[in-house]
Amino acid sequence: MPHRRLPRRAFLPALCATFAAVAATLAAHPAAAQDIDTLRKIQERGTIVIGSRDSSIPFSYKPTGSGDPVGFSNDICLKIVDAVKAKLGLPALRVQYTLLTSTNRIPLMQNGTVDIDCATTTNSVARQQQVAFAPSHFVTNITVAVKKDSGIQSLADLGGRTVATVAGSTSIQLLRNLRRTEKVDVQELSGKDTADAFLLLANGRADAYVLDDVQLAGLIATSPHPGDFRILKDVVLRQEPYGIMLRKNDPAFQALVDQTVVQLMQSGEMERLYARWFTQPIPPTQANLNFPMTDAVREAYRNPSSKGVQ
Repeated sequence: MPHRRLPRRAFLPALCATFAAVAATLAAHPAAAQDIDTLRKIQERGTIVIGSRDSSIPFSYKPTGSGDPVGFSNDICLKIVDAVKAKLGLPALRVQYTLLTSTNRIPLMQNGTVDIDCATTTNSVARQQQVAFAPSHFVTNITVAVKKDSGIQSLADLGGRTVATVAGSTSIQLLRNLRRTEKVDVQELSGKDTADAFLLLANGRADAYVLDDVQLAGLIATSPHPGDFRILKDVVLRQEPYGIMLRKNDPAFQALVDQTVVQLMQSGEMERLYARWFTQPIPPTQANLNFPMTDAVREAYRNPSSKGVQ
């Protein structure tokens, strides 16, 4: 029987219907769009890739500007590495660090460049549409740092001033919201990372710096002239939880990460790690942040949660 060729008018609708069905399937099952199995990939590579920072004191930073990062979040992630080694039976599993920024951390997590992000990423409802988070290991207040001789005492005093933020951070949205709701006319100046933005304040290009209180404390404590700065402790733009970030739709890896973080909290190990980085001298200058655990952090450890801030 001779082959009948379908008329083009009949073929095109059928082809479009096929594409539509595939698209609907991928939308309904995101994991089908890309094979997300972090544990399998780690086992095949023999390497786990940690997203890090070079200046997020004391969470993830390089004390000498080179070598592997250290810090509170980094220590938590090394505990996760130990759990992965045990799970996969890979005692010689290698750790590789990849430097991330506030602007590229989510894309590089989504495309598989890194396996976990171990720094100061705020767990927000908006970000949960793109990535997943472990139970929060820190809770911070977004506030303002200024020079002591600036004359700035409150948010109202920021009117007409230049304020530094970090590109890609939640602080930018909070600052813009301040302009809209409080009618405070400020000029934004973004740094590529926390250290770069602090330099804008230190060299006088910015009059204030909006960031998490604990990171401001770390930057000030380890600066050449810590006595030049102060934090407006009565100013809180928002409270935000930090969480170890990982890819969405990866239940096996998510379960291992969550279990490891919760065990650290329940065993008291998380409090010991906290004391090491927030109430004791840290490298490179042996400065002490003198940042005792807050009630919000204690509550996060008593009742572990991955709930994101709005």
